[in-house]
Amino acid sequence: MLTLACKTWAHPVPAGLKLSALCAVTMLLFVLTSPFALSIAGLFVVGLLLSCGMDFTRQSLLGLRPLWPFVLIVAVWHDPNWQSIILRMICAVALANFVTMTTRLSDMITTFETLARPLSRILPPQRLALAIALMIRFIPVLLHHADQINAAWRARSPRRPRWRILVPLALAALDDSDRVAEAIRARGGIH
Repeated sequence: MLTLACKTWAHPVPAGLKLSALCAVTMLLFVLTSPFALSIAGLFVVGLLLSCGMDFTRQSLLGLRPLWPFVLIVAVWHDPNWQSIILRMICAVALANFVTMTTRLSDMITTFETLARPLSRILPPQRLALAIALMIRFIPVLLHHADQINAAWRARSPRRPRWRILVPLALAALDDSDRVAEAIRARGGIH
């Protein structure tokens, strides 16, 4: 999910601080093993989302929809820790959504450039930051394309699409990346 137009208390918090907190809390989620402790963490995440308002919470929870196939796979897999795995995954993705929804992409790019400076001899920080930002930006775009292709398939066929949407989805992603590359070149590119 991308940044929302409505402002919350979390929007002015610096991107570096939010990303650092996200890393620390995600590591803590992997330390927690009991479903009870992870449920408490889940309640904390829900409280965090609710502190930004109901519209924000609704949009953030909609951003968790793509997780349902993974939740189903983990639940069917019958891993002895399946509840912990699912709770950990939902909490981590919800927190990542919180960070992306409350942080401007330009602020994230600046933070990534700062973090990538030690790698400047190998890879220019601006290019790495742009690549990460584009990856973050295009996740919801690809999910939207997948929904459109699924809907088009269902309108034409009673069978489930399954793997058949992969080629049109890959072509849509390539088309989008080509248009973005042209736009970057037209604006002088990244040096």
